[in-house]
Amino acid sequence: RLFRFPTNDAWARDHGAIFVTRPDAVAPRLALDFDYNAWGGKYPPYDLDRVVGRQMADALGVPRFASDVILEGGSIEVNGAGALLTTEQCLLNANRNPSLTRTDIERVLRGAFGVTEILWLGDGIEGDDTDGHIDDLTRFVTADTVVTVMEPNASDPNHAVLETNRRRLAEPTVGGRPLRVVELPMPEPQYLDDQRLPASYANFYIANDAVLLPVFGCPQDAAARAILAECFPSRRVLTVDSRALVAGLGTLHCLSQQVPLAPAGND
Repeated sequence: RLFRFPTNDAWARDHGAIFVTRPDAVAPRLALDFDYNAWGGKYPPYDLDRVVGRQMADALGVPRFASDVILEGGSIEVNGAGALLTTEQCLLNANRNPSLTRTDIERVLRGAFGVTEILWLGDGIEGDDTDGHIDDLTRFVTADTVVTVMEPNASDPNHAVLETNRRRLAEPTVGGRPLRVVELPMPEPQYLDDQRLPASYANFYIANDAVLLPVFGCPQDAAARAILAECFPSRRVLTVDSRALVAGLGTLHCLSQQVPLAPAGND
């Protein structure tokens, strides 16, 4: 089904509703509708984007919970088993929720998503105007396994940032077990004129029977596809040339927002 909603920008992951399931509730699905300020007020106007979450919930007939906390969908990553990944650069940024402390934000995340473990990374990649969204860095592929992007070129600005995040991933446990970490390459640097673009293989989208992987016409494309194919043996990994998309400062995960099926036993 196709619904048309007018927007100021294309990135539905960030301004759209985030759906959660509640197996024991009368309404087993809930649309979380957080506030939105275009990544810290960078791109006004954003009045149309702020109402997309409500429009999504209404169109699907799903109850909506509205929050005045600013939170973009691309800034969080969950494993579906109680753990959530995010970054300090984004969620602790004063351009989002200046009155909230780290403890306050963790309380919001636990209440909204039912998580018990929150894993914090540091900064994001070059060219990322979202202030370090996790969906360009590190993604869960199983409940206790993540893929994380790495830059081997020590002269690239991403090298030190991603090395630091990689070290931080070695520290936490998830569900009492050490987190398993699989490394993904970064693509060759992508530019629009002199502007560095946030190209990352971590911005893939997990569909029902496939994984859609952004690629950028460089040798690392094949390696990234092979690594993800091992991580998702029951899904096809389909590549999508995303050089035109990333010129808008996002790719496939940023453009999408999944809607879960109702839990078994519910209509």
